[in-house]
Amino acid sequence: MARKELFKSLIALSQAELPFERIGREITLPEQPELIITVPGVRRAGKSSLLMLAVNELLALGVKREQILWVNFDDERLDGMPTEELDEVLQAYREMYPETDLKDVYMFFDEIQNIAGWDLFVLRVFKSYCPHVYVTGSNAKLLSSEISTALRGWTLDFEMLPLSFREFCRFKGIDARSHLETEKAKRYAAMEEYIHGGGFPKVVLSTDKSLKLRLLQGYFNTMLFRDLAERHKIKNIEALRYFLKRVMLNLTKTTSINAIVNDMRSNGVSVSKDDLYNWADWAVEAYLFVRYPKYSPSLVKENQSLRKYYVIDTGMRQAVLLPQSEDKGKLLENIVALELFRRRGADRKMFYWQEGRECDFVVQREEHVEELIQVTWDIADEDTRKREIEGIKEAAKGTKCDKLTIVTREQKETIEEDGVRIDMVGIEEWLLSC
Repeated sequence: MARKELFKSLIALSQAELPFERIGREITLPEQPELIITVPGVRRAGKSSLLMLAVNELLALGVKREQILWVNFDDERLDGMPTEELDEVLQAYREMYPETDLKDVYMFFDEIQNIAGWDLFVLRVFKSYCPHVYVTGSNAKLLSSEISTALRGWTLDFEMLPLSFREFCRFKGIDARSHLETEKAKRYAAMEEYIHGGGFPKVVLSTDKSLKLRLLQGYFNTMLFRDLAERHKIKNIEALRYFLKRVMLNLTKTTSINAIVNDMRSNGVSVSKDDLYNWADWAVEAYLFVRYPKYSPSLVKENQSLRKYYVIDTGMRQAVLLPQSEDKGKLLENIVALELFRRRGADRKMFYWQEGRECDFVVQREEHVEELIQVTWDIADEDTRKREIEGIKEAAKGTKCDKLTIVTREQKETIEEDGVRIDMVGIEEWLLSC
C-alpha cells in the first residue's frame, strides 16, 4: 500500500471510532491552543487517552469528526519511514477533505517521535497550516524534557502521571464527595487498594490480582530495558536492575549512591560511581522515580545533599520487590510524595528537612516555605507521636513556616503546642482537599 493511501486508511479508521470510549481525567487539554500541545509523562499512564478525551471534548463542542486528523505512528507499516514522506499525512487529508481548510483541522500525532525529523515537520505544520497540533511520544525515543527543545520552545506541556485518588475513585465508580456511609466505606476500601496497588489505569480497571501483578512487573521491565538500557546503551542489565531495586527498597530514607556502589562491589558487581549517578538521573528523567533534595537556604548545600527517591507508583514497587513486610508507612509517604509532585506547578519546589530531627516534606512556593508535612500511618504510639511533632516543630522554627500538617491513615486532630498549631488529617481527606 502506498504511504498516502495508508495514511488515508489510518485517518478514516480513527474517525470511525469517534467518540473514543475513555474514562475522564482531571487534566483537560485546551480546545484552542496557542502553542503545540505535548503530553509527557510515565509510560502507561494514559497519554494517548488524554488526547482521545480532548477529541471527545471537541466533538461535544460541535467540531465535526471530519476535522479530526489522528495518526498513531506506532504502526509497523510506518517503521523506517523517511522524513520526507511525513508530508503524505497532509496530502492524504487534503485528498479526503478538499473543501476543509487545514487551519480548521485538529491534528493529533501519537508516538510521532518514531519518525526521524518529526520535529521539523510538526513545526512546519503548526507555523504554516494548522494552529491545533497535539503530540505524544515515548520516553524510549525522546524524553519529555527534550520535546520542548526539539520543538524550539513552541510547546505547552500537560504532564501525565498515574491516577490521582480522585481519578482512582472515578475509575472505580465511587463518589469521591458523598457523605453517605456506604460511599465512605467504599472510599476506605478504595484507599487501601490505592495505597498498595497504585494508579496505573489498566491495572486499576483489572479485577484479576495475578494480571495486575504481571502488568506492573511488565511496566517495570519495559522501563528498564527500553527507557534506560536501550536508550542509554547500558550493557550491565542485572546491575541496573539491582540498583533500581535498591533505590525502591530505600523508600522514605535518604539514598547514598556511594553506599550502593560499595555494596555492589562487595558482592562482586563491577560498577562505577559515575554509572550509578547517571542511572539515577536517567531513571528520574524516565519518570520511574521522583526525588527531593534536603532543604537548605544555600543552593550549594542543597545540590550537595543526599536525595530521597520515591517510586512513580506504589503498586509497581510492591510488584517488583514483593516485600515480606507490609511497608504501609513507607507506601503512605510515597503516596503523599507523588501527590505533592502532581500539585507542584511551576512555582513550587519540594524538599525534606533533616537537621537534628526530620520532617518529611518542605513545600516552598517561590522564595517562601508554604507548608510542612509529616507522614505517619498511625500516631497512637507515644514515641511516634513525640518524634513526628518534634520534627515538624523544628522544621517550622528553621523555615519560619506556620502551616503544619501531619498526614495519617485516618486520624484527625488539632495539636497546639509551644505556640505552634499542627493540623492532623487522614490521607483520604488530604488527597481530596483540592
